[in-house]
Amino acid sequence: MRRSFLDRLGEKFKKKKEIALQILKDMTRLSVNINKVALIRNSRKGNFPNLVQVAKDCEAFGAQGITVHPRPDERHVRYSDIPALRQIVSTEFNIEGNPNTQFLDLVLKNPPTQCTLVPDAPGVLTSDKGWDTISHESFLKEVIAQLHEKNIRVSIFVDPIEKFVEGAKRVGAERIEFYTGDYAKAFEDHPEAAVAPHRRCAKLANEIGLGVNAGHDLNLHNLQHYKEEVENLLEVSIGHALISDAIYFGLQNTIQLYLQKLS
Repeated sequence: MRRSFLDRLGEKFKKKKEIALQILKDMTRLSVNINKVALIRNSRKGNFPNLVQVAKDCEAFGAQGITVHPRPDERHVRYSDIPALRQIVSTEFNIEGNPNTQFLDLVLKNPPTQCTLVPDAPGVLTSDKGWDTISHESFLKEVIAQLHEKNIRVSIFVDPIEKFVEGAKRVGAERIEFYTGDYAKAFEDHPEAAVAPHRRCAKLANEIGLGVNAGHDLNLHNLQHYKEEVENLLEVSIGHALISDAIYFGLQNTIQLYLQKLS
Protein backbone atom coordinates (compact mmCIF):
# COMPACT_ATOMS: atom_id res chain seq x y z
CA MET A 1 0.00 0.00 0.00
CA ARG A 2 2.79 2.41 0.97
CA ARG A 3 4.70 1.69 -2.24
CA SER A 4 1.59 2.35 -4.29
CA PHE A 5 1.17 5.73 -2.58
CA LEU A 6 4.82 6.66 -3.19
CA ASP A 7 4.55 5.60 -6.82
CA ARG A 8 1.51 7.83 -7.29
CA LEU A 9 3.30 10.70 -5.53
CA GLY A 10 6.33 10.24 -7.80
CA GLU A 11 4.14 10.26 -10.89
CA LYS A 12 2.44 13.45 -9.67
CA PHE A 13 5.76 15.29 -9.25
CA LYS A 14 7.01 13.95 -12.58
CA LYS A 15 3.93 15.32 -14.31
CA LYS A 16 4.36 18.74 -12.67
CA LYS A 17 8.00 18.81 -13.73
CA GLU A 18 7.03 17.99 -17.32
CA ILE A 19 4.44 20.81 -17.30
CA ALA A 20 6.99 23.28 -15.91
CA LEU A 21 9.55 22.29 -18.54
CA GLN A 22 6.96 22.69 -21.29
CA ILE A 23 6.07 26.17 -20.03
CA LEU A 24 9.75 27.17 -20.14
CA LYS A 25 10.07 25.70 -23.61
CA ASP A 26 7.07 27.66 -24.87
CA MET A 27 8.23 31.00 -23.44
CA THR A 28 9.63 33.62 -25.76
CA ARG A 29 12.48 35.68 -24.35
CA LEU A 30 12.18 39.46 -24.20
CA SER A 31 15.33 41.39 -25.10
CA VAL A 32 14.98 45.11 -24.42
CA ASN A 33 16.64 47.35 -26.99
CA ILE A 34 18.00 50.37 -25.09
CA ASN A 35 18.93 52.49 -28.11
CA LYS A 36 16.18 55.02 -27.43
CA VAL A 37 17.42 55.46 -23.87
CA ALA A 38 20.83 56.31 -25.33
CA LEU A 39 19.16 58.75 -27.74
CA ILE A 40 17.67 60.66 -24.79
CA ARG A 41 21.04 60.68 -23.04
CA ASN A 42 22.79 61.96 -26.14
CA SER A 43 20.41 64.92 -26.43
CA ARG A 44 22.25 66.53 -23.51
CA LYS A 45 25.83 66.54 -22.32
CA GLY A 46 26.55 64.13 -19.52
CA ASN A 47 25.44 60.61 -18.71
CA PHE A 48 21.77 60.84 -17.79
CA PRO A 49 19.97 58.55 -18.08
CA ASN A 50 22.81 56.21 -17.28
CA LEU A 51 22.74 53.44 -19.89
CA VAL A 52 24.51 50.89 -17.69
CA GLN A 53 22.05 51.43 -14.85
CA VAL A 54 19.07 51.19 -17.21
CA ALA A 55 20.38 47.87 -18.55
CA LYS A 56 20.75 46.56 -14.99
CA ASP A 57 17.24 47.74 -14.12
CA CYS A 58 15.70 46.14 -17.21
CA GLU A 59 17.16 42.81 -16.17
CA ALA A 60 16.04 43.29 -12.56
CA PHE A 61 12.52 44.04 -13.83
CA GLY A 62 12.38 40.77 -15.77
CA ALA A 63 13.98 41.34 -19.18
CA GLN A 64 15.79 38.23 -20.38
CA GLY A 65 18.22 40.09 -22.60
CA ILE A 66 19.63 43.48 -23.59
CA THR A 67 19.96 44.55 -27.23
CA VAL A 68 22.01 47.45 -28.61
CA HIS A 69 22.47 48.67 -32.16
CA PRO A 70 25.52 50.93 -32.45
CA ARG A 71 25.40 52.87 -35.73
CA PRO A 72 28.30 54.65 -37.45
CA ASP A 73 26.93 58.10 -36.55
CA GLU A 74 26.50 57.00 -32.89
CA ARG A 75 23.19 58.81 -32.56
CA HIS A 76 21.98 56.00 -30.29
CA VAL A 77 24.32 53.64 -28.44
CA ARG A 78 27.92 54.71 -28.84
CA TYR A 79 30.79 52.37 -29.58
CA SER A 80 32.33 53.42 -26.28
CA ASP A 81 29.22 52.13 -24.42
CA ILE A 82 29.76 48.54 -25.46
CA PRO A 83 32.64 47.46 -23.15
CA ALA A 84 30.83 48.67 -20.03
CA LEU A 85 27.54 47.07 -21.06
CA ARG A 86 29.24 43.82 -21.90
CA GLN A 87 30.70 43.70 -18.39
CA ILE A 88 27.39 44.12 -16.56
CA VAL A 89 24.74 42.39 -18.67
CA SER A 90 24.02 39.15 -16.83
CA THR A 91 21.28 37.75 -19.08
CA GLU A 92 21.85 37.72 -22.84
CA PHE A 93 23.74 40.47 -24.61
CA ASN A 94 22.75 40.99 -28.25
CA ILE A 95 24.69 43.43 -30.44
CA GLU A 96 23.10 44.14 -33.80
CA GLY A 97 24.30 46.12 -36.77
CA ASN A 98 25.79 46.21 -40.23
CA PRO A 99 29.02 44.18 -40.15
CA ASN A 100 31.41 46.80 -41.51
CA THR A 101 35.03 46.77 -40.37
CA GLN A 102 34.46 49.06 -37.38
CA PHE A 103 31.42 47.11 -36.18
CA LEU A 104 33.13 43.74 -36.50
CA ASP A 105 36.19 44.98 -34.65
CA LEU A 106 33.95 46.20 -31.82
CA VAL A 107 32.03 42.93 -31.56
CA LEU A 108 35.09 40.70 -31.72
CA LYS A 109 36.78 42.70 -28.94
CA ASN A 110 33.61 42.57 -26.79
CA PRO A 111 32.03 39.20 -27.59
CA PRO A 112 28.29 39.19 -26.86
CA THR A 113 26.02 36.18 -26.52
CA GLN A 114 24.56 36.92 -29.92
CA CYS A 115 25.39 39.15 -32.87
CA THR A 116 22.51 40.03 -35.17
CA LEU A 117 23.63 41.05 -38.65
CA VAL A 118 21.50 43.84 -40.12
CA PRO A 119 21.98 45.32 -43.62
CA ASP A 120 21.55 48.96 -42.57
CA ALA A 121 22.63 51.60 -45.07
CA PRO A 122 24.82 54.29 -43.42
CA GLY A 123 22.16 57.03 -43.30
CA VAL A 124 19.05 54.91 -42.72
CA LEU A 125 16.65 56.16 -40.04
CA THR A 126 15.89 52.66 -38.78
CA SER A 127 16.23 49.08 -39.98
CA ASP A 128 13.70 48.55 -42.76
CA LYS A 129 14.62 45.34 -44.59
CA GLY A 130 16.42 42.06 -44.21
CA TRP A 131 19.41 40.50 -45.96
CA ASP A 132 19.40 39.04 -49.42
CA THR A 133 21.26 35.99 -48.12
CA ILE A 134 21.76 34.67 -51.66
CA SER A 135 23.47 37.68 -53.22
CA HIS A 136 25.58 38.25 -50.08
CA GLU A 137 26.32 34.58 -49.38
CA SER A 138 30.12 34.73 -49.60
CA PHE A 139 30.32 37.95 -47.55
CA LEU A 140 28.05 36.59 -44.82
CA LYS A 141 29.98 33.32 -44.65
CA GLU A 142 33.20 35.25 -44.11
CA VAL A 143 31.71 37.44 -41.39
CA ILE A 144 30.03 34.54 -39.59
CA ALA A 145 33.26 32.54 -39.59
CA GLN A 146 34.98 35.38 -37.72
CA LEU A 147 32.17 35.60 -35.18
CA HIS A 148 32.15 31.84 -34.63
CA GLU A 149 35.86 31.96 -33.78
CA LYS A 150 34.79 33.96 -30.70
CA ASN A 151 31.91 31.53 -29.94
CA ILE A 152 29.32 34.20 -30.76
CA ARG A 153 25.89 32.97 -31.82
CA VAL A 154 24.87 34.60 -35.09
CA SER A 155 21.40 35.72 -36.10
CA ILE A 156 20.64 37.18 -39.53
CA PHE A 157 17.95 39.83 -40.04
CA VAL A 158 15.70 38.62 -42.87
CA ASP A 159 12.33 39.28 -44.43
CA PRO A 160 9.91 36.34 -44.21
CA ILE A 161 10.82 34.94 -47.63
CA GLU A 162 11.66 31.25 -47.94
CA LYS A 163 14.74 31.54 -50.14
CA PHE A 164 16.35 34.02 -47.75
CA VAL A 165 15.60 31.77 -44.76
CA GLU A 166 17.25 28.86 -46.57
CA GLY A 167 20.15 31.14 -47.48
CA ALA A 168 20.66 32.00 -43.79
CA LYS A 169 21.09 28.32 -43.05
CA ARG A 170 23.63 27.90 -45.87
CA VAL A 171 25.84 30.74 -44.64
CA GLY A 172 26.09 29.18 -41.18
CA ALA A 173 23.83 31.29 -38.95
CA GLU A 174 22.24 29.66 -35.90
CA ARG A 175 19.20 31.94 -35.98
CA ILE A 176 17.24 34.37 -38.08
CA GLU A 177 15.46 37.49 -36.91
CA PHE A 178 12.34 38.27 -38.90
CA TYR A 179 11.87 41.93 -39.82
CA THR A 180 8.36 42.61 -38.46
CA GLY A 181 7.88 46.19 -39.65
CA ASP A 182 5.61 45.15 -42.51
CA TYR A 183 3.69 42.85 -40.16
CA ALA A 184 3.06 45.77 -37.79
CA LYS A 185 1.84 48.01 -40.62
CA ALA A 186 -0.62 45.43 -41.95
CA PHE A 187 -1.73 44.03 -38.59
CA GLU A 188 -4.47 46.58 -37.84
CA ASP A 189 -6.55 45.83 -40.93
CA HIS A 190 -5.37 42.37 -41.97
CA PRO A 191 -3.87 40.45 -39.03
CA GLU A 192 -4.06 37.04 -40.69
CA ALA A 193 -2.48 38.18 -43.95
CA ALA A 194 0.14 40.10 -41.97
CA VAL A 195 1.35 37.10 -40.01
CA ALA A 196 0.95 34.40 -42.68
CA PRO A 197 4.44 34.69 -44.28
CA HIS A 198 6.07 34.75 -40.84
CA ARG A 199 4.20 31.63 -39.77
CA ARG A 200 5.14 29.86 -43.00
CA CYS A 201 8.82 30.83 -42.85
CA ALA A 202 9.09 30.01 -39.13
CA LYS A 203 7.87 26.51 -39.92
CA LEU A 204 10.55 26.21 -42.58
CA ALA A 205 13.21 27.56 -40.22
CA ASN A 206 12.29 24.99 -37.59
CA GLU A 207 12.46 22.21 -40.16
CA ILE A 208 15.99 23.12 -41.29
CA GLY A 209 17.35 23.77 -37.81
CA LEU A 210 17.29 27.58 -37.53
CA GLY A 211 16.15 29.34 -34.37
CA VAL A 212 13.59 32.12 -34.85
CA ASN A 213 13.83 35.63 -33.40
CA ALA A 214 11.78 38.68 -34.40
CA GLY A 215 11.92 42.43 -34.09
CA HIS A 216 10.82 45.84 -35.34
CA ASP A 217 7.62 47.72 -34.46
CA LEU A 218 6.31 44.95 -32.22
CA ASN A 219 4.19 46.44 -29.44
CA LEU A 220 1.58 45.63 -26.79
CA HIS A 221 -1.14 45.62 -29.44
CA ASN A 222 0.33 43.24 -32.01
CA LEU A 223 2.83 41.14 -30.02
CA GLN A 224 0.54 38.48 -28.58
CA HIS A 225 -0.95 37.58 -31.96
CA TYR A 226 2.52 37.25 -33.43
CA LYS A 227 3.68 35.04 -30.56
CA GLU A 228 0.63 32.79 -30.88
CA GLU A 229 0.99 32.35 -34.64
CA VAL A 230 4.77 31.98 -35.09
CA GLU A 231 6.00 28.52 -34.16
CA ASN A 232 8.83 28.23 -31.62
CA LEU A 233 9.50 31.96 -31.42
CA LEU A 234 12.63 32.09 -29.26
CA GLU A 235 13.20 35.81 -28.76
CA VAL A 236 11.83 39.24 -29.57
CA SER A 237 13.88 42.41 -29.48
CA ILE A 238 11.77 45.47 -28.66
CA GLY A 239 12.95 49.01 -28.09
CA HIS A 240 11.01 51.95 -29.52
CA ALA A 241 7.52 50.83 -28.46
CA LEU A 242 8.63 49.55 -25.07
CA ILE A 243 10.52 52.71 -24.12
CA SER A 244 7.59 54.82 -25.38
CA ASP A 245 5.15 52.80 -23.25
CA ALA A 246 7.45 53.25 -20.27
CA ILE A 247 6.74 57.00 -20.39
CA TYR A 248 3.17 56.20 -19.35
CA PHE A 249 3.47 52.98 -17.35
CA GLY A 250 7.01 53.10 -15.95
CA LEU A 251 9.82 50.82 -17.02
CA GLN A 252 9.16 48.02 -14.54
CA ASN A 253 5.43 47.83 -15.27
CA THR A 254 6.03 48.03 -19.02
CA ILE A 255 8.47 45.12 -19.05
CA GLN A 256 5.96 43.05 -17.11
CA LEU A 257 3.21 43.95 -19.60
CA TYR A 258 5.36 42.75 -22.49
CA LEU A 259 6.29 39.57 -20.65
CA GLN A 260 2.59 38.85 -20.12
CA LYS A 261 2.01 39.09 -23.87
CA LEU A 262 4.77 36.51 -24.40
CA SER A 263 3.76 34.06 -21.67
